[in-house]
Amino acid sequence: MMTIALTHIRLLVEDIETCKAFYETTLGLGTAEVEVPGIYYEFAAGPACLGLYTRELMQTVAGVAQSAASGDQAVLTFQVDDVDAVCTALRSRGVQLVSEPHNQEAWGLRVAHLRDPEGYLIEINAPLRSG
Repeated sequence: MMTIALTHIRLLVEDIETCKAFYETTLGLGTAEVEVPGIYYEFAAGPACLGLYTRELMQTVAGVAQSAASGDQAVLTFQVDDVDAVCTALRSRGVQLVSEPHNQEAWGLRVAHLRDPEGYLIEINAPLRSG
């Protein structure tokens, strides 16, 4: 049995600084716990995190075109024990991956992407193993 846990809902945005100000001040989530100015902000939001990420960079990571009009608005992010094993299991169930398992060194994660039946983008990830 594989372990899968929702860790983040990542909103894909055009104007990340305006969105940061909204969630931080207007909505009242407080200071972002992770800040990579102009690229990524992460807020504590209960057991999962709310992440703000630029739509343009998600295109690079997932390999899918993103635009405000036609691109993804959000990514559901799940942590798993082993990305490659989960992808093998998903393929055996008929799932087509949007991006094959690959390392995102800057994030310290191994990731892969797929879509649910309604087309929502899903990322599965696991911490990179050292050694």
